[in-house]
Amino acid sequence: MELLHSGKVREVYADGRDILLVASDRISIYDVVLPTAIPDKGKILTQLSLWWFEQLADVVPNHIVSSTDVPAEWAGRAVRCERLDMVMVECIARGYLAGSGLKEYERDGAVSGVALPAGLIEGSQLPEPIFTPTTKVPPGEGHDEFMTYADVESATDPEVAAELKWITLEVYRRGQQVAAEQGIIIADTKLELGFAADGTLKLGDELLTPDSSRFWAADEWKPGGTQRYLDKQFLRDWSSTLTDWDRTAPGPEIPDEVVEATRNRYVEVYERLTGDKWV
Repeated sequence: MELLHSGKVREVYADGRDILLVASDRISIYDVVLPTAIPDKGKILTQLSLWWFEQLADVVPNHIVSSTDVPAEWAGRAVRCERLDMVMVECIARGYLAGSGLKEYERDGAVSGVALPAGLIEGSQLPEPIFTPTTKVPPGEGHDEFMTYADVESATDPEVAAELKWITLEVYRRGQQVAAEQGIIIADTKLELGFAADGTLKLGDELLTPDSSRFWAADEWKPGGTQRYLDKQFLRDWSSTLTDWDRTAPGPEIPDEVVEATRNRYVEVYERLTGDKWV
């Protein structure tokens, strides 16, 4: 096998015609990989993604070839995948106002060129989910920037842009329905899509995980402030209390109690969504 790429969380290996995607226990915030790992995180991301890929297989195909035909030392955290020609657009759906979307709205009254009603506050539910794509910037080369739909059409073509938007919003809509039955709100999510050799547009990377999505406890949702996160936003909030870190590398060590609280959130969202006990 040949190591093709080492990302913030995953390693990508070439293995014949396939690739192996291996999820580590590393965690990153603000594009900085922190020096402290979150135990089991890579396995939780992998197993939850596999569960979602199965749930949404009728919406859009995905890149999974096998979840078991992988080296034994990576069992549970690696998947064998089809090679995709990735679209250089981060496909994001938002149903609630939070994070960078909130900041964009407060500045412009819109997100990715999509105008929103006046008077929305942090945590507000949007009138309908919106497609808010961003650029896809390689690690260490800056931060992703919002794109308008016209930007996506220019970067791809009108037909591809329309398919990206439809897939993103339909995955979000279906995912939100499933999560709502378990008392979870999916505030927003990010998808990675690419073209297979036959030209089919497929989901890649991960799907509806605590690394790629904002999960909130529905029974505690209250617009106007920070929600109870079931994802790595908890870690971002912890880091905002640090007065000696400027959000650039190297990142700070994570205290044991914050590691445990972060891991507990990943486990909780996995168990609530799938109905399975994390072992």
